Amino acid sequence: MGTRQTKGSLAERASPGAAPGPRRERPDFWASLLLRAGDKAGRAGAGSGLPPYHRRVGMVQELLRMVRQGRREEAGTLLQHLRQDLGMESTSLDDVLYRYASFRNLVDPITHDLIISLARYIHCPKPEGDALGAMEKLCRQLTYHLSPHSQWRRHRGLVKRKPQACLKAVLAGSPPDNTVDLSGIPLTPRDLERVTGYLQRCGEQVDSVELGFTGLTDDMVLQLLPALSTLPRLTTLALNGNRLTRALLRDLTDALKDPSKFPSVTWIDLGNNVDIFSLPQPFLLSLRKRSPKQGHLPTILELGEGPGSGDEARDETVGQEDPGGDQEARETTGASQT
Repeated sequence: MGTRQTKGSLAERASPGAAPGPRRERPDFWASLLLRAGDKAGRAGAGSGLPPYHRRVGMVQELLRMVRQGRREEAGTLLQHLRQDLGMESTSLDDVLYRYASFRNLVDPITHDLIISLARYIHCPKPEGDALGAMEKLCRQLTYHLSPHSQWRRHRGLVKRKPQACLKAVLAGSPPDNTVDLSGIPLTPRDLERVTGYLQRCGEQVDSVELGFTGLTDDMVLQLLPALSTLPRLTTLALNGNRLTRALLRDLTDALKDPSKFPSVTWIDLGNNVDIFSLPQPFLLSLRKRSPKQGHLPTILELGEGPGSGDEARDETVGQEDPGGDQEARETTGASQT
């Protein structure tokens, strides 16, 4: 699962690359909006420091500025830092440019494919066509995927002005469409007490819990874990875009090993956190036991090592990771195979 994106998104309309005519250097709308929202989240008590997506979005915008100025060598170096920040640790260009490199347990295949496409445009630029326009489009897609503005749109801007009022509105009645959607709302430990009480009251109706981009830390997830793990119908849990670390994986894996906990869950989204870049096999196998008919989990590639089979499976992976969303990202990853 990833951040959802639709055609004609605000991200594309607001991007500097979307306007025709001469290209101008001007502050990026989303980058500045993310920084302002991060300051508000910090003042709201969501914890010390900003979630990693602030840094990553800033790196994407700086990379685009370097390419526009013709500083491709510097852009390549910054891209290497971005890859390392996203857990693509290899410094070998071949590992980044070729899809048949083995990345079996990726948390976020969409980001991985967009980074691969960026590397191709920077290191292997094509003279024909509007290469810079294609690069700008990739950067818009990556910014959109790594940031929470789709959630802000869903809450109609209320979360930016009055996050507590937005939280109260979400927890006021029965979950619409059996989904508890708190994504984009900065949460505090005290807020989690209210969320826990709500889940205990309405747990029989909940199929999905969205907690992406809420400022969660490991301790805050552990505070919610008892209530989340006992939801009988919960199938998907989104924890992306927070400040979670690999240390949390042990607790989640231990919980999944117990069949009585998370009895119906099929996927837990942990992408775009601090240092969770791949998932342990016990974690994935526990999910497989809960959904044996699902076929492929989003991060398991059960295939040979050849380039043909790798391309085919990665397309299937991206489609499963975000059904119905990130259409532009899927179009880009499909086009990059040709």
